[in-house]
This record gives sequence, structure tokens and C-alpha cells, in this order.
Amino acid sequence: MLPKIIGHRGVAGHAPENTLASIRKAADMKVAWIEFDVTLSGDGDLVLMHDETVDRTTNGKGRVADLSVAELKQFDAGSWFASRFRRERVPTLLETADLLSDLGLNANLEIKASKGQEAETGWAVGRFLATEWPQRLMAPIVSSFSKVALEAAAVEAPGFPRGLLVERIPRNWRAETTRLGCSLIHCNHRYLRKAEAAKIRDSGLHLLCYTVNEARRARQLWNWGVDAVFSDYPDRLLDI
Repeated sequence: MLPKIIGHRGVAGHAPENTLASIRKAADMKVAWIEFDVTLSGDGDLVLMHDETVDRTTNGKGRVADLSVAELKQFDAGSWFASRFRRERVPTLLETADLLSDLGLNANLEIKASKGQEAETGWAVGRFLATEWPQRLMAPIVSSFSKVALEAAAVEAPGFPRGLLVERIPRNWRAETTRLGCSLIHCNHRYLRKAEAAKIRDSGLHLLCYTVNEARRARQLWNWGVDAVFSDYPDRLLDI
């Protein structure tokens, strides 16, 4: 069963996004589910990173797809957020899964493939889920804006729930979610309309919205039938 609130990139409002510190903070805040972004390093490992480059969220420079894990681990992935996080490093998916298992957290894994690596990244994620995902944890939701990545992940891990990520709800959402075997659709809350939400819920799909940081808007979305919202600040919404 989905919660009302899923922490966005861990809890990105309280700790540097897509780091183990952000995941630990989510657990401290009693957030049961988190979302994080996964991409391929230059040497074929899976790491947590939203952007195609490390420039915004580390003190390094360059494309993730051109850097090895050893090179990525040399970068400071926390000081940009606050000096107390200066020891944070870019985590691998394996390190993240181990921490989730220790903390008992459930997850939405978003595939963020570098340009031209959509199929390769999706395949790698699917393979990891099929062979390495901790057995004690609930199967994560696998989501992506890339239909190619979702299709590739499904080849290796067909039993894992999939979510189609979109900005606006497309006119062909029924056909696309059916074709991709998606049981969820995730959209930007700013563009969602009440009538769209009703149609999606009536179809049997789960509807999730990103990124919601205001309590009033969260309440409105839930009243429309939205299952869950992704939030940088779950603490602003948890008391509702």
C-alpha cells in the first residue's frame, strides 16, 4: 500500500539530495518511502545522481557517464548543501539498497539515463533488481521519463511495479501505460486537472504527483484521489 507522502531524493529539503545522509534523515523523520535517481557511471556501475553531470551537486565536474565510481567517490557530494555534510559521497545503488534494508525503508527508484544510454541503464537497473535487491524489502517502484529504459528494465525484472513519469498527462496515457505494463503514472502536480485525476483513478492506475511542498496543495490532490505526493519537506505535510 502506498503512503500519502514519499520523500523526494531522500528528503531533499533537509539534506543533500540522492545521498545516504538524505536517506537517513528520511528515516529519522519517520518517512516510510523515499524516491531517488539512478544512473550509470563510466565503468558501468549504478550510482545515485539526478543530473547527467556532477557539477550541481558535487565539487567535481564532468559527465557521470565519463567517470568511474572511484573518481565519483573522490567528490564531495554534501558541502554544496551545508558544510556539515562535507563528508558525503556519491552512493552506489548497492550501498543505497543495503542502507534501505538496514532502515526498513521502501523506495521509488527513478531511472535517469544519460543521453544514448536509456536501454543500457534500464537493463542494468532491471538486472540489479532481479539479483541484488534485498529480499526483506518490498519491491520498489521503478519509474522513468524514458519509455526505452522502462522497457529494458522490465525485460530483466518483469515483476517489479513500473511508473510512467510525465510532465503533463498525455492524451494517450491509457495506451502507453498498457503497452509499458505500468500500474502507476507520475505527473507534475502543477499541470494536473481534477477531471484527469478522476479518469486515471477510475482506470485502476495509481496516480502520484511531484514535487509538492505546500500542505494546501497536497490536501487538494489527495481529495482529488491522488495516491501519493513526492515532497522535499515531508514534515510540512505529515501533520495533515
